[in-house]
Amino acid sequence: MRTLIRMFFRTLRLVLMPFMLLWAKLAMPKGMVRSAEAQQQVDSECAKLALYHFQTCPFCIKVRHEMGRLSLPITLRDAQHDAEHKEALLQGGGKVQTPCLRITGDDGQVQWMYESGDIIRYLQQRFG
Repeated sequence: MRTLIRMFFRTLRLVLMPFMLLWAKLAMPKGMVRSAEAQQQVDSECAKLALYHFQTCPFCIKVRHEMGRLSLPITLRDAQHDAEHKEALLQGGGKVQTPCLRITGDDGQVQWMYESGDIIRYLQQRFG
């Protein structure tokens, strides 16, 4: 029974995946326009951030849309298909759950932020 349930959900994900990717692409909001100096400052701050994500995760899509709306060039790390990123997420954050924002402070200390709502609030407060 358990195998049957797993097969059902895998099949469902395979069927829905193209629609999720299309929706993610078509629904991407226009980016915020900043002065060149302000955008350069944002770019340098975003160099300290990395988003661990799954391509078709709806919560990851929400975070990527907010990144697009705020014009944030945050590094994306695919924790689903890249074993190295998946292992880094497990070792650093303690669990393989996406989305997860890796925040490196000015002092080099790393913070791992899970939950799409928390990540979106953090990005809005810091860059909005």
